[in-house]
Amino acid sequence: MTIDSKLKPLREQIDSIDAQILALLNQRASVAQEVGHVKAETNAPVFRPEREAQVLRSVAERNPGPLVATDVQTIFREIMSACRALEKRVTVAYLGPAGTFSEQAVYQQFGHAVEGMPCASIDEVFRATEAGTADFGVVPIENSSEGVINRTLDLLLQTTLAISGEISIPVHHSLMTRSGTLDGITQICAHSQALAQCQVWLNMNVAGIARHAVASNGEAARMAGDDPHCAAVASEIAGAKYGLQVVNAHIQDDPHNRTRFAIIGRLHTTPSGTDQTSLVLSVPNKPGAVYNLLAPLAANGVSMTRFESRPARMGTWEYYFYVDVEGHAHDAKVARALDELKTNAAFFKLLGSYPASL
Repeated sequence: MTIDSKLKPLREQIDSIDAQILALLNQRASVAQEVGHVKAETNAPVFRPEREAQVLRSVAERNPGPLVATDVQTIFREIMSACRALEKRVTVAYLGPAGTFSEQAVYQQFGHAVEGMPCASIDEVFRATEAGTADFGVVPIENSSEGVINRTLDLLLQTTLAISGEISIPVHHSLMTRSGTLDGITQICAHSQALAQCQVWLNMNVAGIARHAVASNGEAARMAGDDPHCAAVASEIAGAKYGLQVVNAHIQDDPHNRTRFAIIGRLHTTPSGTDQTSLVLSVPNKPGAVYNLLAPLAANGVSMTRFESRPARMGTWEYYFYVDVEGHAHDAKVARALDELKTNAAFFKLLGSYPASL
């Protein structure tokens, strides 16, 4: 028996299953269109991150294999994205140009059936979303090796937007040039965070080449694509977009390097079952003030997952504290803790309650 004769019945099975999958996908899309009609009647939002998070967690829990759970979630994310686009194609602003990790975070959260809007800076992402030019924005908020993105924290303090989701993605940096070598290279460009995340490798291997911080790694890749004397530290996806070749791959100092991104917009989510709440607080400058401020969290059994401080820039040595806690603001114990925090704090701002990253 030839290999073709062995494969023929298996291929016929796959063709039959594919036909069933196609029929079911379009059946799902038809129901999604009905959902869209109901939402239009009530002016409900098209994108509900808490609902999509519930679907993705559910398919992972019910997945019998052999497909791994993360691959199943990727497939279902794209199905939901395509069905959502039948209602409305969501526009998402991100730190551009194309090829940045911010763009990757957009697709990881929303799927590919969206309109990406690359912006020149984090400030522009906030402005586009606040103005309604974009439905949502995606901004970097924290890196596992270099800490918080200070500009994002400052803008979250000022904005009227809310955080409605978070995404955590692995960050792998590569050194790339047009030629695939360092011959004739006079400068290495990247975002300041990327240069910091790779500084040990860069100091050991290319200490004699000047480094130049630019607005994003995607911009660095674009510059390197235009200039044969310029190298970029960026993702290989960005390098491919701008015709670059890899000189050295995965040069980040931490092999487990990750960046956390926040989804910002006007949407306030309802509980998904596995949520996180972000706050900004400040206290008077007196002994024990911070301890007393945070006491309601412990008293109500609410776990704090992040605590960062930023100067208030008022010349009085006062600080804003950025706090993440487990749970949704509508959860009973979290609601009690937040009410007490409001009483104790000199300043209180709820940045958002949203589904925790998958």
